[in-house]
Amino acid sequence: MNGEEEFFDAVTGFDSDNSSGGFAETSQVPGMIDLDTSRSSRSGKSGENGIHKHRTALPAPMFTRSDFSVWSILKKCIGLELSKITMPIAFNEPLSFLQRITEYMEHVYLIHRASRQSQTLERMQSVAAFAVSAVASQWERTGKPFNPLLGETYELIREDLGFRFISEQVSHHPPISAFYSEGLNQDFMFHGSIYPKLKFWGKSVEAEPRGTITLELLRHDEAYTWTNPTCCVHNVILGQLWIEQYGTVEILNHRTGDKCVLNFKPCGLFGKELHRVEGYIQDKNKKKLFMIYGKWTECLWGIDPASYESFKKHERRGDHPRKARLNDGPEKVDSSVDGDVADDVPVAQETVQVIPGSKLLWRINSRPPHSAQMYNFTSFTVSLNELEAGMEKTLPPTDCRLRPDIRGMENGNMDLASQEKERLEEKQREARRERAKEETEWRTRWFYPGDNPYTGTPDWLYAGDYFERNFSDCPDIY
Repeated sequence: MNGEEEFFDAVTGFDSDNSSGGFAETSQVPGMIDLDTSRSSRSGKSGENGIHKHRTALPAPMFTRSDFSVWSILKKCIGLELSKITMPIAFNEPLSFLQRITEYMEHVYLIHRASRQSQTLERMQSVAAFAVSAVASQWERTGKPFNPLLGETYELIREDLGFRFISEQVSHHPPISAFYSEGLNQDFMFHGSIYPKLKFWGKSVEAEPRGTITLELLRHDEAYTWTNPTCCVHNVILGQLWIEQYGTVEILNHRTGDKCVLNFKPCGLFGKELHRVEGYIQDKNKKKLFMIYGKWTECLWGIDPASYESFKKHERRGDHPRKARLNDGPEKVDSSVDGDVADDVPVAQETVQVIPGSKLLWRINSRPPHSAQMYNFTSFTVSLNELEAGMEKTLPPTDCRLRPDIRGMENGNMDLASQEKERLEEKQREARRERAKEETEWRTRWFYPGDNPYTGTPDWLYAGDYFERNFSDCPDIY
């Protein structure tokens, strides 16, 4: 842990002059977010027929960031790694990065579907759709999640979606988050460790993914591994913020040797390629079996290679293919991007051109009303920090939901959030100094370092027993 003393999580730089009156008057506008937290629609509870309902809105709307200049903070940091840069709390969103990782599970039905499918090719199609869907929640999410404290954990059990999930911050410097999820019907295991490298490049912040993601389909004795694409937030200094993801994602089936190669395209000139994903599935002999195309912000389609090549050939000749409409699928999705072109904000091209005969692999969920006032959260994300009555008795004291700075920000109390954040960071630094003085090493609780069983690369592996709920030796980090 050399050099840990140099690491500072995002200290706030926030004061009461800016925090008072900083909210847009959303509660006074018809149809905007109601701040009355007593409304039943806000809290998770059992609804009709015993079906558990989760909250549908945050307790308070997003704080305005217009009063803050990120340039004053970042102008000396061009080309540097951002984990050591102090950022005002106003640029955060009220979630820990551990909860952000949990958003991989929003479209977990794709894993369940893959587990039920008998054909190898069909399973790879579903796994590819899941890999794309796992990053879809980042669309228009320009807030920074809170850096987890060392030893921080997060759990989520969704019986309605058929999974449970546990994550732990296993290293502080470098920051590494480990996670493990399993199907409640013993149909899958999904696990990995994430070590994002953040860099500032003058006008943009780039998050380069590090760490392997592994999905095991237990009924088929298959394991798939991949790494996420790079995410970039543009116009962090001036103009409208916008996000793109780019890079090549290779998903390998370690049993069959089949591979899916997905190219997340960079924006390109005039925004022509914005959000586009194109790729293919090939067998171990590199024969293409299936073509995949779409947008990670909308949907993913697939078709056989012959039909795909024929379509592209006609397209090059100037034929006019049928355009997909947003209501082609089960849900209507708004794929537009604000047309403000300040500082080269690209305008999204209409939508995905659907090749006749294509198969719909995945479509994004509609976002809740007034998502823009809730940090552009999805419905799934809105529920992640929900703390229901009695939950504190079953959670470990390290769970994100109990973290007071995030709770304060979610409730709209930015002064409290700022104060608590600074207190927690100083407490963490003091604990680190005590360990150094006593020459003791930090001990992780639920994960241990090892090699990925399929790739052989360094990884963090789940040690088990979390859900036995023996939390007596958990550290006091809050």
